[in-house]
Amino acid sequence: MKLWLPPFLWLTALLAITTGLPLMEPVFAAWGKPALVYPRESLLLLLKNHLALVLLSGLLAAAVSIAAGIAVTRPWGRDFLPLASRVASIGQTFPPVAVLALAVPAIGFGDGPTLVALFLFGLLPILRNTLAGLDGIDRTITQAATAMGMSPGQVLLRVELPLARRVILAGVRTAVTINIATAAIGSTIGARTLGDPIVAGLVNGNTAYVLQGAVLVGLLALTVESLFEALERQASRSTPCAASA
Repeated sequence: MKLWLPPFLWLTALLAITTGLPLMEPVFAAWGKPALVYPRESLLLLLKNHLALVLLSGLLAAAVSIAAGIAVTRPWGRDFLPLASRVASIGQTFPPVAVLALAVPAIGFGDGPTLVALFLFGLLPILRNTLAGLDGIDRTITQAATAMGMSPGQVLLRVELPLARRVILAGVRTAVTINIATAAIGSTIGARTLGDPIVAGLVNGNTAYVLQGAVLVGLLALTVESLFEALERQASRSTPCAASA
């Protein structure tokens, strides 16, 4: 129970502030603006859309990166390891703003270009950790599993992935946490995210809007970070046993 208490508390704080901001208008009165709480869209809806973009892009990036990591750590795929690492590095180093600018003419405005940018940005951390997790396994363990009669597929699913899952999960955690902040940029091309009040505040010179968006993005990042930390601790407590398979 103690393991899941921090993410529960962060989630409670996030939802309470998101739904309770209209009641906090006096807090923002110091800025002296006529509209102190972002009025154009429900902050709860923006939070939901923001989280949906991050989770969907994270799932796609995880599926592609983990699959690529598994493939290039097999004997038949070792020759493609440099290529996979190079492609993922390009996705990480290419600025998200540039990805948005290039994707808009092809996909249009809205969530699509933002999803592409977040997907590309999430590839490298997950792939790098997948490679580290799988390559870091003691070969004597996999050899023992093979000697017990396991097929290569069984060794991967029952031995290698369980042993590497904490390292892989740390890569997913890094990618998702970074993309929570990066997703706010999508508001500049029509995506409905928590970047909306930030962009509106910058355009109108309303610091209260900027603060509201930044606080919610920060709380969402802390909530997700705390959840992944709990998942990693849970993963470290369960020790896989090849013999039990």
